[in-house]
Amino acid sequence: MIRASLAAVVLLLGGCSGVSETPVGERSSPATRTPSTPRAEVPRTTVTAETLVPVLPLAGRVVVLDPGHQLGNGRFPSEIGRLVDAGGFTKPCNTTGTSTDAGYPEATLNWEVARLTGRLLRRLGARVVLTRSSNAAGEWGPCVDQRGRAGNPGEPGPTADLKISIHADGSRTPGAHGFHVIAPTDREPWTSDIAAPSLRLAEAIRDALVEEGLPPSTYAGSAGIDVRSDLGTLNLADVPTVLVELGNMRDAGDAALMTSGSGRRGYAAALADAVEHYLTL
Repeated sequence: MIRASLAAVVLLLGGCSGVSETPVGERSSPATRTPSTPRAEVPRTTVTAETLVPVLPLAGRVVVLDPGHQLGNGRFPSEIGRLVDAGGFTKPCNTTGTSTDAGYPEATLNWEVARLTGRLLRRLGARVVLTRSSNAAGEWGPCVDQRGRAGNPGEPGPTADLKISIHADGSRTPGAHGFHVIAPTDREPWTSDIAAPSLRLAEAIRDALVEEGLPPSTYAGSAGIDVRSDLGTLNLADVPTVLVELGNMRDAGDAALMTSGSGRRGYAAALADAVEHYLTL
């Protein structure tokens, strides 16, 4: 879908200025011009910037992308270990995330996919907000409560139409591979208002990832979808939201995709497709 939308441009033209008013091979001089066809009766259209209208299906929409963790979290154990609200209970501010067996960090994967996804969404007209502005070994956070509230009405910045938290898993279960998308449960008073639209968003992302050729998880959720009540980034949201685990970084096949530029572009294209589909239905 995104490939077609990014390429489409609507030309609202009734004609083209500068086009000959006489068919090719029949050009006449002023002396032989046919009097019955005065110039005033020939329609003309001037091409201006206003007649070239790009298709921007997400114009006016706001999308929050939350690239999970931060590259330097492991250097700040006391900061990320501080307990914060996670929606009626407390959890550590953040964690270090996982990595591939070769050491490629989850924080870096999440960051790169979020940036690529944001670039595609901006081309579709969306305003994109990231919950962190860097992927730096000397930085930590932000905490899950701040990430969970990002994009909510009344919070700093624009109110989002939806939010996607981007992650990857680190299961060591033999044969565990594939993605799964986590939606919040219907839990009063935290997520009862967003549970249904969040599940629809999760299904849109699942379908787009499958269309991209990526397999659903063999070890978590069902048919690529999971529903949980223990994640602060979901519990504290007041807009439709999901957390996507792009795959298992400990699986050789998933890791190969995650560490390749083409693989990360595939994840990003699927996420952008899903957002466009969800917001333009």
